[in-house]
Amino acid sequence: MAFAATHEVAKIMNIKQALLTRRPSIFSAVLAATVGLTLGLGACASAPDASTTAVDSASTEAPAAEATATTAEAESEAKVYVKDGVAIGGADPVAYFTEESFVPGSTEHTYEWQGVTWQFATAENRNLFADNPEEYAPQYGGYCAWAVGQNALAAIDPNSWSIVDGKLYLNANKRIQERWNKDIPGNIALAEGNWPTLSQQ
Repeated sequence: MAFAATHEVAKIMNIKQALLTRRPSIFSAVLAATVGLTLGLGACASAPDASTTAVDSASTEAPAAEATATTAEAESEAKVYVKDGVAIGGADPVAYFTEESFVPGSTEHTYEWQGVTWQFATAENRNLFADNPEEYAPQYGGYCAWAVGQNALAAIDPNSWSIVDGKLYLNANKRIQERWNKDIPGNIALAEGNWPTLSQQ
């Protein structure tokens, strides 16, 4: 800042020489205005903006209740993969855990969750899901887990699945499932990082 002020003063002195030879009264007016402007700009650059500081302070002290409400709203509007009008193409999510295979659901056994219809092979599976949907619902809304790790949303093949640490992951096809299997922890870490943004698209 000192260098900038010195530089400005040197400029002023050059102007002084030119003006003194012509009109001394004009020199005095120009000199006073230039010095005042230079000092004013220097003060603006070094002083914090009180209004910005106040806004920054207020934004970092947002009420916890507001954050909780936003989280609850986001959960109620979660993104779910829908095909043919039903979640995960009509696959029974509970059957992956109980039958250890893909089992198509039925229009006779349905449950509404996250604004989407889920189908089940049996009334028992439907009731298990209704009691605790988070336990049985696939991760990332049922979208291809490997694709989510690549920061993309993709359809799934219900025959391409895996359960890892008690959570269901679906993939686009068997070839993608092989890629997923090469580094499951790494792929999950990538997907976890991408899903918050993708789920809002």
